[in-house]
Amino acid sequence: MNMLPSVLLVGCGNMGGALWNGWLREGLAPSVVVDRHLESVPTPHRLVRKAEDIPADFHPHFIVLAVKPAGMETTIAALAPWLPGSLLVSMLAGRTGASLKAACEKAGKVIPVIRAMPNTPSAIGKGVTGAFSEDIDDSQRAECTHLLAAVGKVAWVENEEQLVALTTISGCGPAYVFLLAELLEREGQRHGLSHELARMLARETIAGSGALLATSPEESATLRKNVTSPNGVTAKALEVLMAADAWPQTLERAIDQAAQRARELAV
Repeated sequence: MNMLPSVLLVGCGNMGGALWNGWLREGLAPSVVVDRHLESVPTPHRLVRKAEDIPADFHPHFIVLAVKPAGMETTIAALAPWLPGSLLVSMLAGRTGASLKAACEKAGKVIPVIRAMPNTPSAIGKGVTGAFSEDIDDSQRAECTHLLAAVGKVAWVENEEQLVALTTISGCGPAYVFLLAELLEREGQRHGLSHELARMLARETIAGSGALLATSPEESATLRKNVTSPNGVTAKALEVLMAADAWPQTLERAIDQAAQRARELAV
């Protein structure tokens, strides 16, 4: 692929930093990072502490917002001189496309807006980023896909409600997996294993199973059945976990609660 076009990255924390590192690996045209805590960026890129320090003659192809949602309007207003001619990519949780465009219009600019929701495995290039926009054409969509694919797979959805659903699965999903590792480790210790051994077994089992799931053409249900001998040890555990009032119902309630909260936070 060709080098990525110039980016103005506002915020280089966990998600912004994951993207930044992915772009550097891909090859990135001279870009600017706005961040108060980052120590340095490699040449020919530039690090500034506030929007006012962005070079006036810098014309980014993408402006990527990777800061906290609070104060979004102030952030966009400060970026007004660099908005024209750019595509605005927002990773601000809960900030709808309509609110982002309204903030741009208040700043006196009308530009295409893309919402992007990466997840934490993006830090190692294994992420999934959900994306939605009603403002871009096919060529711009391809450019956005190339940009976001630097940290993993990109999933475009048809509307913002689907972005809510995606958030509850891939956005929140790593926390569910980490909880499973935590509980498996705890149970290993409860049954007499050392902390170190229980920790290793829980983590490597989940990592290995995930790798198998990622490379196998089989459905996840088929993989589950393949490791479950009738009336065997695994089957006995699954009788508990798959009972109607156990994992199926619990996960359904959890996803519903996450989706409800995501809608409550949307502005």
